[in-house]
Amino acid sequence: MSRSDDTTQRRRAVTSDDTSHASGRNDTQYRDAQLLGLAASGAQEDEHLLAEAEKIAQALGRMFPGICEVVLHDLRDPDHAIRFIENNLSGRQVGESATELGLARIRDPQYPSVIQNYANQFPDGRPAKSTSIGIKNAAGQYIAALCLNLDISTLSPITLTLSNLVATDPENRDAQLEKLSDRSRRELREVIETAAAERSTTPRALPRDAKKDLVRRLHADGYFDTRNAAQTIGDLLGISRASVYTYVRRDDDRR
Repeated sequence: MSRSDDTTQRRRAVTSDDTSHASGRNDTQYRDAQLLGLAASGAQEDEHLLAEAEKIAQALGRMFPGICEVVLHDLRDPDHAIRFIENNLSGRQVGESATELGLARIRDPQYPSVIQNYANQFPDGRPAKSTSIGIKNAAGQYIAALCLNLDISTLSPITLTLSNLVATDPENRDAQLEKLSDRSRRELREVIETAAAERSTTPRALPRDAKKDLVRRLHADGYFDTRNAAQTIGDLLGISRASVYTYVRRDDDRR
């Protein structure tokens, strides 16, 4: 091989090596650009979720003005997590740090996403009922928490008042002293037709003994206290008004 051919081959090898290194650098730069693009896209999606959650927080708070504090925490920045507050009952400010629940979710993506109706307390001692909702992004990471804190101190007096209003005397709680319904012809018809249907027949086709038992039951239940009750019952059962009173009197005699 001549000196000229050897020089040409060396130049070709150097050129090939340079091309290979350049290709490698290009591949690395492409992958880095892809990763940066994905990170930017993920950050935009996270911010979109936070913005939508902020709308929900505002709407919930305005639904219950003065009694329910709604707080949106941005868990991407735990030292300045509070992003939005509606109905500020706790005295906290936007930009303050995350609570213990927020920190727990940051540490553990498997932490429960919803913790509902747990006892809580405002800084001034007022009792509260709280619910905390964790919000995850597409990657399964907690990025926010929506928290509702209901001031139940304002509701407790109302609850006590309502309890007193609906309370009944223990001595008469188990016994029904009267019925407030109207013993109308329609109600009599319903009771009599139901009794007949239980025997798979019609009121007029009931056996004589069954009619007697039904009349006595109607009398015991107070259906005779309304005007023309005996005549109505007789018409429905196909017996005379006198027979109705006879059935009742015999029942009274047995007592």
